[in-house]
Amino acid sequence: MPHVNPEFLDAPLRALSLALAEEGPAVEILEGNQLTFAGDAPDGTGAVVRTSGSTGTPKRTALSVDAIAANAQITAEFLGFEGQWLLALPLNYVAGLTVLTRSLFAGTEPVATEPGAHFSADAFNEAAALMTDRRRITSLVPTMLQRLLTDPSAETLAHLKRFDALLIGGGRTPKWVLEAGARENLNIFLTYGSAETCGGCVYNGVPLPGVSVREEGGRLWLGGPTLATEYLGDPARTAEHFRELDSERRYLTDDLGAFTDGVVSVSGRVDDVINSAGIKLYAAHIQRFVEAQPGVASALVIGVSHPEWGEAVGLAVTGDYDDDALTSAIRTELGATSVPKFVWHPAELPLLGNGKPDRLRIAEELRQHPR
Repeated sequence: MPHVNPEFLDAPLRALSLALAEEGPAVEILEGNQLTFAGDAPDGTGAVVRTSGSTGTPKRTALSVDAIAANAQITAEFLGFEGQWLLALPLNYVAGLTVLTRSLFAGTEPVATEPGAHFSADAFNEAAALMTDRRRITSLVPTMLQRLLTDPSAETLAHLKRFDALLIGGGRTPKWVLEAGARENLNIFLTYGSAETCGGCVYNGVPLPGVSVREEGGRLWLGGPTLATEYLGDPARTAEHFRELDSERRYLTDDLGAFTDGVVSVSGRVDDVINSAGIKLYAAHIQRFVEAQPGVASALVIGVSHPEWGEAVGLAVTGDYDDDALTSAIRTELGATSVPKFVWHPAELPLLGNGKPDRLRIAEELRQHPR
């Protein structure tokens, strides 16, 4: 097979190969795909990944060689194949890093979009055109898939259809995007997981082989072979989130959800509950409703401090929609308390490097846009 790796992947792939063979130090890739090594990681660590920091200070999450290997194994077992990967996410996030580690275990060479460049259909098409394997896989966040399916060209659709698995994670995918993908018969897998689980460990609501899920008090616990070892330098937070439950070491997530008949559903985050005038509102519920309204392209709902109500609904929303009609629909269907009291209309939602909405930046903007 011809060498298709872009040069910027050579050093990380070599370092990860040594780390996974326990012949080199644990790899820690920083923003901008800067390769460093984690000298403070415990023995047996393959990589250290920083959480996205979308809601606060990132945590340095230690992933063992065994956890990284298990991630590659159970992903292939669930999908039923290994293949060549397209890297579209930064390597300092777990979804980007595991593209490389899965490639190493599969013995395939990944291709990549240009690092640091704005993700676009053209960038995706250029990278996809370099792929040579029959089996093809990529990891994207919902915003990326949304861009690819917004007025897609024939070339973009042709490339998307060549993928045996489009792994979409890191947030909720708007309904219209899923419907557009279904119309084109795309092989979309909605993934759920985090740096603490070595990336996605639940696909389309189904736990990967060996992954266990529990719901206690409305909050999700995850177990299995891919759990992180610890948060480096933060024993208190490690003890808070990694605990024994039913004689199994598990990770206590910050996600609200349920596990019913073998299927995981995520309804929101612990910090997504907006307490407005004593009424608890679920941001994810409001956001799903807004995203389904005519003309709305993307949205984020978060709580914003309010001098009278304690907290109020804040809405950042993009698209070509009727603001009065949207407000009226929210009031009619969800109630007056759910009507946003802070609204910001950016051209696009500001994103972090991993494609997730920059919640801190959006919250700051919303405070400047009271209705």
